[in-house]
Amino acid sequence: MTGTAAARGGCLALALACLEPVAAAPQASSDGWIAFEGAWSASGHRHSIVVEGGASAAIVEMSGAVVLTRGEGFSRGFRGEVVGFDDGQGLSVGRCVWTDDAGDRLFSRLKGEPLETGKRFVGTITGGTGRYAGFTGEYSFTWQFVLSSEDGLVQSRAVSLSGRVRRGGGQ
Repeated sequence: MTGTAAARGGCLALALACLEPVAAAPQASSDGWIAFEGAWSASGHRHSIVVEGGASAAIVEMSGAVVLTRGEGFSRGFRGEVVGFDDGQGLSVGRCVWTDDAGDRLFSRLKGEPLETGKRFVGTITGGTGRYAGFTGEYSFTWQFVLSSEDGLVQSRAVSLSGRVRRGGGQ
């Protein structure tokens, strides 16, 4: 394990250790929706190629801590993992999974602008496991910062993460 990887792992472990675990399933409001808010810090790798017009298309793989500050019955901390593709023409798509401390997961599709500071992404929650089984919903966030190095390392923080979920049914 490199020093950078060890430091990232240590930061993630510290962030998750400070979170209060919640064992109950999320509780819905009278209309069936559960609102949530938080932030996401992630790091990983980007592999780019040059495409027509001098732009770059890229594959990105990142993971890090998703910390919820609002969301009745949700865990307050998740490990967020994403694999995405930026087409070099202004469209990014990806798949994401958030895993809580009990191993329960929320799955989503992402769509947004290029992976850059200030850009917005929208997620569609497509299901889950354990206490999140059957959940559907939506969320959005904005990249507060995205830092990239020449060797493909990426560090980022998403803010204004907010959304809603409900069990079963459509959105």
